[in-house]
Amino acid sequence: MDLYSIINEIEILVVDDDEWIRDSLCLFFENESCPLSAVETAEEAIELLNLKSFGIIIVDYRLPGMDGLTFLKHIQKSCANTIKILITAYSTDETVSRAKALDVGDIINKPFTAEALERSLSRLLVKQQAKSPE
Repeated sequence: MDLYSIINEIEILVVDDDEWIRDSLCLFFENESCPLSAVETAEEAIELLNLKSFGIIIVDYRLPGMDGLTFLKHIQKSCANTIKILITAYSTDETVSRAKALDVGDIINKPFTAEALERSLSRLLVKQQAKSPE
């Protein structure tokens, strides 16, 4: 499976208050011709989700205002079929448990590499394709 031939057709949303991470992910996905939107807060992400849908959401746990898990709970019904990845430097058993209850496909610990994100996306896309009826 060529990951980028699949995800260059999928809208990606990144929610992270760290400008360096947002910019790095924008450059990374842009180099692969993948459509990506990046915002700093969960509140901005909710506004954006009111305008368009996304197939993949990558969200940081610690955000100003609403945290990443509260954001995921808020969008749980409207984004039921969206691939969701939580990135965090603060992974605990409770965080993992809450994330899994919100149908988060993967949790990636910060700092992370492009390869870790690629492996996660590949695995989650295969899993999603296996669930979809042909």
